[in-house]
Amino acid sequence: MTNKKTQLEVNDALAQSEAFVIKYKKQLIIGVVVLTVVVAACVGGYFWLKSAEEKQQSQLTLGMAYISQQDYDKALKGDGKFPGYIKLASNHFTNASNLANFYAGISYARKAEGETGAAQKADVKNAIKYLEAYSLQGDHTITPAALATLANSYANDGQLDKAVETFKKAADRAANAAMSPEYLIQAGELLMAQKKNADAKEVFQQVKETYPNSRYCQPGQAPNGTITAPAIDAFIEAVSK
Repeated sequence: MTNKKTQLEVNDALAQSEAFVIKYKKQLIIGVVVLTVVVAACVGGYFWLKSAEEKQQSQLTLGMAYISQQDYDKALKGDGKFPGYIKLASNHFTNASNLANFYAGISYARKAEGETGAAQKADVKNAIKYLEAYSLQGDHTITPAALATLANSYANDGQLDKAVETFKKAADRAANAAMSPEYLIQAGELLMAQKKNADAKEVFQQVKETYPNSRYCQPGQAPNGTITAPAIDAFIEAVSK
């Protein structure tokens, strides 16, 4: 009796399921089709992004050759073989496009160094634009370089407070005795230029205490062979008067 009852319950459940399928057949078919399209789009999108990433990564190196040759216009706008960092940066879906922002910013900043007047101002603005668009990574090389170049661009644009803070960030990201003191010294010099001697002294003291093995903290030597005090002491003395 129990088995018969169970069988009836199963049959009833199956009947209800069949009725549900018949009633909502159209909606179910549409749902399956939509799901299939979504899955296909995701898979296709993954492979498209992967392909685009690989292609753009290989293109990045082409532009680096132009930067080393100081041909910044070709680095930015490209030629027949290379699309240019500006175009590569416009694709916001790949890691390569992020690096393109970095290289575009570097190119504009270096291009500005050889210019004057309105052209220089325009290139400085563009350097800031692309370097600000660069998404900072967790590395100790490219990210500090991007921040330091951005800081210099801020300084050239008259945004001195931003420049100081960005140099400090560059020093923090570099986290080494070779580059961090360089960035901090530049921050201190900008503070000196603004007559903010107390703030400058704090930065110089940071160099002396945190990076005692840096070149700024080593004794120097005069042309006559006389040993001189470390450069950092001269910086500190200059802002202590």
